[in-house]
Amino acid sequence: AGQRSPMAVCMCQAVLPAHAGPRGELGAGPLLRWMDAAACLAAEKHAGVSCVTASMDDIQFEEAARVGQIIAIRTKVNRAFKTSMEVGIKVTVQDVLTNAEKIVSVAYATYVAKPVGAGKVELKPVELLSAEDHLEHSLAIERRRIRLGYVQVFQKLMQESNKEGDFYTCQEKDAVSTEHTHVQSTELVLPPHANHHGNTFGGQIMAWMQTVASISASRLCRSHPILKSVNMFKFWGPSFVGDRLVFNAIVNNTFHNSVEVGVRVEAYNCEEWIKDQPRHINSAFLIFSAVNDKGELLTFPRVKP
Repeated sequence: AGQRSPMAVCMCQAVLPAHAGPRGELGAGPLLRWMDAAACLAAEKHAGVSCVTASMDDIQFEEAARVGQIIAIRTKVNRAFKTSMEVGIKVTVQDVLTNAEKIVSVAYATYVAKPVGAGKVELKPVELLSAEDHLEHSLAIERRRIRLGYVQVFQKLMQESNKEGDFYTCQEKDAVSTEHTHVQSTELVLPPHANHHGNTFGGQIMAWMQTVASISASRLCRSHPILKSVNMFKFWGPSFVGDRLVFNAIVNNTFHNSVEVGVRVEAYNCEEWIKDQPRHINSAFLIFSAVNDKGELLTFPRVKP
């Protein structure tokens, strides 16, 4: 047993029927909430103040957990910047009968320290105790550089596409209109959905996004979609207790055995709700696959934008 980072947090959860979907596997919504909660605890342990989710790097899900198994989520602050920090998240699933353990996901999230009042928090450096700590500390600065560049490249790509005005249109006779996959859902942010400062938990928003995205994908596959990854999850602004969150999901494209669903989240307080003045707080892209009763991957139909 080596030294354990003082800013590490371990959370264990038993997968109960209430957490599972129709196939008896752990739903992505509860898992995303647990991941965010565990990572936020590590961030707040380091910062000494409340922290909020700023973004999540692309999350890949490698294994499914079933009812009766144990989910372990280990989180650790890899590097602190001025007011933000990177938290590493490792999720494993353990079978209580065989004691076998498999990795479900390895992810990285960015959290921002939220001071009380007008003051600013200057985060202290992370104490590095092991060779792994030193490696993750070095890689964190590179991941941060990639994160910042990722958004700029994507925005430039969107601007160039809009200028060209030459969008691909599927000519296949049996292509399904993406309009058929549009799903809208409204959620009221209540105290259990938020932290002690009234900010909505990032994991709760991710869970709601996964729900509407799953419904959108299901309209193409006529089955229960399985979330494989969450891409480009970034908060553009906060939401609070009392806000109405409107989720719009639509299929962007299909790729034989997978489908990409885009989700946009807008927030309204009471006054904004009446005036129809939304605040765009988040967008993300979710990738799903689907299987039949034999566990074979299903093929998604082509779509027409």
